Amino acid sequence: MPGGRSVYIAGAGIAGLTLSLALAKFGARVAILERQKTLQEIGAGLQISPNARRVLNRLGLDKAISAVSFEPEGIDVYGFRAARPMVTMELGEAARSRYGAQYAVMHRADLADVLHKATRRFANIDIAFETLSFEVETQARGVIVAHAQAGAEPRQGRAFAFVGADGINSMTRTVLLGGSTPEWTGRLAWRVLLEMSELKGLLNLNRTSVLLGPNFHAVCYPLPHRNKVNVVVFAKDRPETERVAPALPGGALDDERIAAIVTAGAGRWGYWPVGSVHTDHWHKGPIGLLGDAAHAMMPFQAQGAAMAIEDAAILAPLLMTEPSAEIAFERYEGLRRYRVDQVANLSAANGRAFHMRFPASLARDAVIRMQGPRGHFRRLDWLYGYDPAPEAEIGAPTRTN
Repeated sequence: MPGGRSVYIAGAGIAGLTLSLALAKFGARVAILERQKTLQEIGAGLQISPNARRVLNRLGLDKAISAVSFEPEGIDVYGFRAARPMVTMELGEAARSRYGAQYAVMHRADLADVLHKATRRFANIDIAFETLSFEVETQARGVIVAHAQAGAEPRQGRAFAFVGADGINSMTRTVLLGGSTPEWTGRLAWRVLLEMSELKGLLNLNRTSVLLGPNFHAVCYPLPHRNKVNVVVFAKDRPETERVAPALPGGALDDERIAAIVTAGAGRWGYWPVGSVHTDHWHKGPIGLLGDAAHAMMPFQAQGAAMAIEDAAILAPLLMTEPSAEIAFERYEGLRRYRVDQVANLSAANGRAFHMRFPASLARDAVIRMQGPRGHFRRLDWLYGYDPAPEAEIGAPTRTN
């Protein structure tokens, strides 16, 4: 297998760090350009389904992730104003047995920390924090990258490829590739981290809970490592700086459980506009996109991070084996675009179903009950059972300090 290729990555988020580890295991020299001073993962909770977890496990991260994550035993699905769940969709050991990998929830910052610590074990990964700017010049056999870092002299390097893993607002996509800007979906995600004691008796804290309502829904899951519960409420609305609590449709607080959750988070809610990305091209020559930079999607199947992790598993070996970065990116897009579109369409459909109003919600709830505790497995085998890449060969130098 060819070694010694160099790759620049814009962004030290989950996408960029995962790709750097996948490349480093093949022996690539990796330089990550990150504009922040330190790792900063926006948001709070993160769901890592088996299709993504098997990639992370193959990178040697199983034990580290298990130490800071939680495997819910199931997902309680509540209808509007329901006293008890319509169904508890099994996870835990049932998911492990079916897919050979865990379904876990965790704090985004904890996963970023696990990935970052793993990169420090590789002498062939370098992260340039506080990168103020970068320029990329396409050459016949790769790229020349010039970048300026706070407190340091400008640097320049030659590489086989440049990968934009710089998120939904990717400069790689919009500037280097001339691609589209993000589209606002018309929804806001209201987030808060609550103490587990604040929701005790209100929800089963061994499980994830999904609470459905007309024109909104909420997702809650425990983060025992932090003694917290991640809560996110999705609703249609426009961003307004003076908002301090979820702007829910009329009658939403008639659901006592929803009202109690909103009250528990009083003074601590923050919101993020939910955006998406649809761009015609994921690459041009030796410059390509990864994760949200290429295909940010609605979060209603909790697969945004998982798709980025899958991307990394597919792209890394292609960048190490194909004769040119352009061919590697072409094959990568060909292998990924249809699946990502499938997942994005599923996520959007879930959003519509979760927010159904009466009487359409009656039919939705009947279908949920009819599917039972394992119906989601049959429905999502194509998603959770996907194996994005064979196990990589380890041939990289490691740090001694």
